[in-house]
Amino acid sequence: MKTDYLIVGSGLSALVFGSLMAKSGKKVQILEAHEHPGGFGHTFTMAKKYKFNAQLHYVWDCGEGHTVNRVLKKLELDKEVTFTRYDPDGFDHMRMPGYSLDIPSESSELIRRLSHLFPQDDDQIRRFILEVQKTSEGIKKLSPPIIPTELFPNIDEVFCAIRYLNSTLQDVFDKFKLPQEAQTLLALQWLDFLLPPNQLSFYAWVILFTGYQQGAFYPTQHFEHVINSLIKVIEENGGEVLLNLEVTNFQITNKSVTGVQAIDRITHQSREFSGETIICNIDPQKAAQIIGVKNFSKKVRQKLNYEYSPSNFMAYCVVKDIDLRDYGFGKWNVFHSGHRDLNQAFYQMYEQHDFSNPSFAITTPSLMTETQPDCPEDCQIIEFLTVANYDYFKQLKDTDDKAYRHKKDEILDSILNVVETHYIPHIQKHLVFKITGSPTTNERYCWCPKGNSYASNLTPHNMGIGRLNYQTSLRNFYFCNASSGYPGFAPTFWTGAILYQRLSGDKILSKS
Repeated sequence: MKTDYLIVGSGLSALVFGSLMAKSGKKVQILEAHEHPGGFGHTFTMAKKYKFNAQLHYVWDCGEGHTVNRVLKKLELDKEVTFTRYDPDGFDHMRMPGYSLDIPSESSELIRRLSHLFPQDDDQIRRFILEVQKTSEGIKKLSPPIIPTELFPNIDEVFCAIRYLNSTLQDVFDKFKLPQEAQTLLALQWLDFLLPPNQLSFYAWVILFTGYQQGAFYPTQHFEHVINSLIKVIEENGGEVLLNLEVTNFQITNKSVTGVQAIDRITHQSREFSGETIICNIDPQKAAQIIGVKNFSKKVRQKLNYEYSPSNFMAYCVVKDIDLRDYGFGKWNVFHSGHRDLNQAFYQMYEQHDFSNPSFAITTPSLMTETQPDCPEDCQIIEFLTVANYDYFKQLKDTDDKAYRHKKDEILDSILNVVETHYIPHIQKHLVFKITGSPTTNERYCWCPKGNSYASNLTPHNMGIGRLNYQTSLRNFYFCNASSGYPGFAPTFWTGAILYQRLSGDKILSKS
């Protein structure tokens, strides 16, 4: 039976699109190759009692009237799916040798704190932060749907944004002559991109940095509840989310995609599915290879020629008989760097595979909300994340599994040694569970090619006007994922919702 919208993949943008269409009365069917829906948003259980999210840690754009809130209101989920805000006085705690900075929501307070640390550079700091805010406003005016009448009254902000179209974060640091230590403190969120300042798009950094300033959040009932709530809307409105079905082929007739073939990963039987419209949530490059790149227009083929983002190392740990709040943890993340220069830190870890002086993020999901604990009451979860090179780990995994496991242990030991020295003395005595994930883990469990963490790389080239979007040049076939939109919780909500708008005409994200 042909469905209205056949969706390949169950990542967050697909679930948002699917739930909105299902709620509007359309028949929706989602095929997912994994045993869990949600892509990087999925939750898994270890040792039958500890729950971990695959990668998402904190989110933005969830406040009243913002993207996530608007979507949830449309789905009548805004009272069911709620968010707890991180500490606005310091949602990110930046730490490096000799310096510490808690990032506040108010830009004026951020200027004050930085100027206190670097009094001789207070003018450059103030001008840089004001430029960030101005660029942020310009980017908002230039983001779809563009309202032409809003461009001229905000021409200064628009031109400011256009000025930095091809700039890296390092380019703008250099323009304003910020001291190296101030650069590092401001850029320590680099693990939210897995790119150093000299490669990271200034646009990407501005969007995320100012987004978190407006409100950094964590789901009150954890990420699993968000995913399950979207699926519930789909199923309650006659739709389906089918798991363990890996799409192996797309059916094409006269430049029109009409359906797919899929292998049931449990029974190994082949099945066929058809739809009036096919929505592709799997990686566009991977989909194009299955379909045949020659079937796409030259313009789309050029846009499909993106590089993947770097991947990451992840450690999921559980501590017992210790309260992490006593050691400076709470409703915020901690970002640590042993280097003054994040460009050097990235090179050492990503290119040289040397984690002896790591730069990494620490998050404590158990402390973000009191609802539905993700572990027993006498335990708390603490997680660590840093960058990792897929090609290096893939080679280790394929050639020497013992060396692969040893490298993962070596990275975690290095991180834990830093944590014991600077944050939590004797943490290793309190560890009751630990498991690590590498780039190949991402590829295996989240189905992301080369273990990429953020789809296409967030460099200026990939953030420019030539970035891939939902259009595929094939009839009845649309892309809907992080590479054809933007990565992250709020941006994938936006990606799914904006495609829904374009295909349905229902303007839930209108700027008016």
